[in-house]
Amino acid sequence: DFVGVAAPDLYTAQKAAELVQAKWSEMSGQPSNRELFDYLKANVATGGTGGSRGEGGGRGGASTIGSVEDGLAAARHKLDATYTVAYIQHAPLEPRAAVARWDGNSLEVWTGTQRPFGVRDELQNVFHLPEGSVRVQMPDMGSGYGGKHTGECAVEAARLAKAAGKPVKLVWTREEEFTWAYFRPAGVIEVRGGAAADGTLTAWEFHNYNSGGSGVNTPYAVANKHEQFHPEKDPNFPLRQGSYRALAATANHFARESHVDDLAHAANLDPLDFRLKNLRDDRLTAVLKAAADKFGWAANKSNAGRGFGLACGVEKGGYIATCAEVAIDRPSGSVKVVRVVTAFECGAVVNPDGLRNQIAGSNVMGLGGALFEAIEFENGRVTNAKFARYRVPRFKDAPQLEVVLVDRKDIRPAGAGETPLMALAPAIGNAIFAATGVRLRSLPMVPSGLKLS
Repeated sequence: DFVGVAAPDLYTAQKAAELVQAKWSEMSGQPSNRELFDYLKANVATGGTGGSRGEGGGRGGASTIGSVEDGLAAARHKLDATYTVAYIQHAPLEPRAAVARWDGNSLEVWTGTQRPFGVRDELQNVFHLPEGSVRVQMPDMGSGYGGKHTGECAVEAARLAKAAGKPVKLVWTREEEFTWAYFRPAGVIEVRGGAAADGTLTAWEFHNYNSGGSGVNTPYAVANKHEQFHPEKDPNFPLRQGSYRALAATANHFARESHVDDLAHAANLDPLDFRLKNLRDDRLTAVLKAAADKFGWAANKSNAGRGFGLACGVEKGGYIATCAEVAIDRPSGSVKVVRVVTAFECGAVVNPDGLRNQIAGSNVMGLGGALFEAIEFENGRVTNAKFARYRVPRFKDAPQLEVVLVDRKDIRPAGAGETPLMALAPAIGNAIFAATGVRLRSLPMVPSGLKLS
C-alpha cells in the first residue's frame, strides 16, 4: 500500500517517482457521489446512538421520550423532510508534512499534527518499537481543522528515512491531500416534526445516517421525541472519513434549524418568536436574543432580492446564535452573504480577542461547506482533487462579520474552537428561504448557483 522514493533534492525525487511503474489492485463497482446518499441509507449498522459518539462510528441505542406518533396526532402542523450533507475536505493551507530521523532504533519525527501522542503510538506500532524510543515534535502548522489527527505522513517519512539511512522530509502534494486524507463524513438526515396551532412543538423525530452523533439532541422543549444516529457498517464508508471542525454538529444543526424554521412559517410565527416560545434553556435564549438585537431582527424584512435568517444551538458547552443577511441576484442565481452577526457564550471569557477570532474564523470557514464545497468522486476515485476544481471561500465571499460575546463570569469557561461554526449554514439557508420561498435541504446549498425555476 506504499511506494516512495528519497533523493537529495525535490526535483530528483519527483523525476524518480514518475519512473516508478507501480501496479495497484483495484475493486470495481465502488460508489460515486451520484448514488452516495442511497448508499449511506442502505449500509447502516445494526442499532444506533442517541448520544454524541463517533464521526463514522458509534454504539447501539437511541434517545426516546414519550410517543412521536401521539405528538404528531396532536399537531396542527406536520412536516417530514430529508436533508443531505456532502463529503468535504479540510483544505488546510499546509498539506501533511513530516521530517523523520533515525538514530539506531530510536526515531524522532517533526510533523504538523493535532495528536502528537497518537502519532507517537502509531509509529511505535508500525515499526514495533518499545515505548520511549519514539519522540514526536509538533511545530506550528498551517491549520488542521480536525484533519491532522492521524500520522500517515510521519510513518511514510520514517519508512523512507529508514531505507535511505538519512533524515527524510516528506510533504504531500495538494492532490495527495485531496485524495488520501480523510474527509468530513457525508450524511443523510431524516426529520419529522409537529407543532400545535399556537406553535408549541408536540413531536420531534430525528435520524442521522453516517455523518455523526454530535449535536443530534434538540435543545427545544418537546414532550414526544426520538433521536438517533445510525453509523455505517464498518468499513463500508464510501470514502475515508474522520473528524472535522464541529464534527457532525454542523450537519445536525443545519437539518434541525431548517426544519424548525419551516415549522415556524407553517404556524405563521416569526422564526425568532417560534424558537423563543419552545426554548427552556436560559443560556441559549440569552444568546438568541443578543444576536437578534445586534442584528436588528425586528426591523429587517425580507424581499425577493434580500433575505434574513437565524439559527441557534448548543454543543460542547458553547451556546451559539447566528443571524445572516443574503443578497439574491435572480437572473444569475448568485447568492452573496452580506452580513453575519454571531452571539456566543461559553462561560467566562478569558481572552476576548482570541475568542472573537475563533468565531469570525469559524464563520468564514463555514461559508464553504454551506455554499459550495463538495468532494466529487466516481467509482471510488476523487475527481476534483485540486483547488482549481474544489471551491473554498475567497476574500470576495467574506461578509461583514459582527461578534457579540456573552460573558458569564459565574460559569467555568469551555472551548470555543468548534461550536461557532455550526449555526452559519442554517442561518444562510433560512435567509435564502425568506427571500425566495425555496428551501434548500442539501449542503452545499448553491454549488452552481440558486435554481429558482
